[in-house]
Amino acid sequence: MANELYTRTNQKLYFAGLALEAWRKAEQGRPMNAQALIQAEREVALFHLYGAVLGLCHEITGYYRLPQANVLQVEALLTAEVLIAAPNPELAELVELAQHSETWLAQLLAAYRGLFLPPRETKPAKSAPADEQSGLIEAVALDESADPGHVELEAWRQSLKALALRYRAALSEC
Repeated sequence: MANELYTRTNQKLYFAGLALEAWRKAEQGRPMNAQALIQAEREVALFHLYGAVLGLCHEITGYYRLPQANVLQVEALLTAEVLIAAPNPELAELVELAQHSETWLAQLLAAYRGLFLPPRETKPAKSAPADEQSGLIEAVALDESADPGHVELEAWRQSLKALALRYRAALSEC
C-alpha cells in the first residue's frame, strides 16, 4: 500500500497543509522573526503543492502506463505534445488548467517558478543627495504584494485535493 502512486500526492498535500498551518500561527503569534517564518512557510507550501501536482500527474501516467511516468517536472507533462501522444481526459483537463493564466493551477505553477527568480525592485532606490554620492548603500524595497497569500494557497490545496479525489474515483477499476 505504501508504494501506491497516490500516497506521494497525499503526503505532499498533507505537508502543504502543515506549512500553511505554521504560516497561520506565525501570522497570529507575531514572533520577532515573523516575516522570515511567513516567507519560509510560504515557500515550503508552494514546494509541496507543486510536488502534489507532480504526484497527481504520476498517478495519471501510471494508470495509463504512459512513457512519461518518471518525468520530474510538471511542465514537461502538461504539454499538447504529451496529450496528443497519449490522449486521456485527466491530463487534458490539467493541460487546459495550466494554459490559462487565471486558473488556480496556472497561478500555482507561476508562483512556484517565481521561487527561483531573484528579488525584484519595485520603487526607485533611495539614494544620498548628489554631493554625498560616496559609495553609500542604497535602500531597496522589494515587491512582495505579488506573492500569493495564505488564503490563496489554501484554496489551491483544496482545489488540488478535490481534483485528485475526482480523478481517483474515475480512474479506479470497477
